[in-house]
Amino acid sequence: MNQKTILGHSTIQVNRIGLGCMGMSEFYGSFDEAESINTLHKAIDLGVNFFDTADMYGWGANERLLGKAFKGRWDDLILATKFAVMRGPNGEFLGLNGKPEYIRQACEQSLQNLEVDTIDLYYMHRQDPKVEIEEIVGAMSDLVKQGKVKYLGLSEVNAETLRRAHAVHPISALQTEYSLWSREPEKELFDVCKELGITFVAYSPLGRGFLTGAIKSRADLETNDWRLTLPRFTDEAINENLKFVDAIEQIAQSKGVSKAQVALAWVLSQNDEIITIPGTRKIFRLEENLGAFQVELTKTDLDIIQKSMPSETIGNRY
Repeated sequence: MNQKTILGHSTIQVNRIGLGCMGMSEFYGSFDEAESINTLHKAIDLGVNFFDTADMYGWGANERLLGKAFKGRWDDLILATKFAVMRGPNGEFLGLNGKPEYIRQACEQSLQNLEVDTIDLYYMHRQDPKVEIEEIVGAMSDLVKQGKVKYLGLSEVNAETLRRAHAVHPISALQTEYSLWSREPEKELFDVCKELGITFVAYSPLGRGFLTGAIKSRADLETNDWRLTLPRFTDEAINENLKFVDAIEQIAQSKGVSKAQVALAWVLSQNDEIITIPGTRKIFRLEENLGAFQVELTKTDLDIIQKSMPSETIGNRY
């Protein structure tokens, strides 16, 4: 299995398994800064060179954590961050903002948080419905001209919006949720990405940890875990959705690998250009995830998974 691919409209080679850093500052229960920094350093040592954050994760804390962890090591990695989701001083969500003036401010703040002069890949996190995509990408394009950003990305947009955006400035990456239980991108987005030379970045490839088999009930999550608010993590949904875990269990057992490794290998096998960014705070999980490169899924394996998967996922993503 290819371990690297070229990122969109660039000459940069990135690891096809990167690291999502969101949970190091918020959302998935308790976290520990020292442990997170150790994991980030270990990731670079293991050859991971693609890291994903956003200004809204820990409302700036996640970017500052990476700024601290990667000081003096920026040449070893490619960093993606995002703008558009506004947070208040106490973390309250204040909606989306895609106005050019806000984009400029958000970029300045991210550069400050990360303590860098340039952001490798700058994503629009979600589209502000009040601002046309052409205006948003136009403002992002200005940041490239000013040398503050190298490459542009979008997150969670449809095929038509992606085309319109790409007509304004080359889009290098589209980030969207994709995993065994979230397969919507297969309908149109894969084809458009291929046609336009855009790298597809799959976030939550392990279904927010669910596909590893570690979450059998709500009791397996800490009381402050954001997943408890999601429709897929009600008791009833968990019960039904465990069929997805069963679908990969037999392949994992037959190969002597973990369910997480099968779930990641499945995502990577869907096409050669997909990058995936499973998130973790722990070194042993990081090593386990990278082990997915060693898992070869045959056509028979893929057929077995396809046949044993439920026809639908219970509960919306959000």
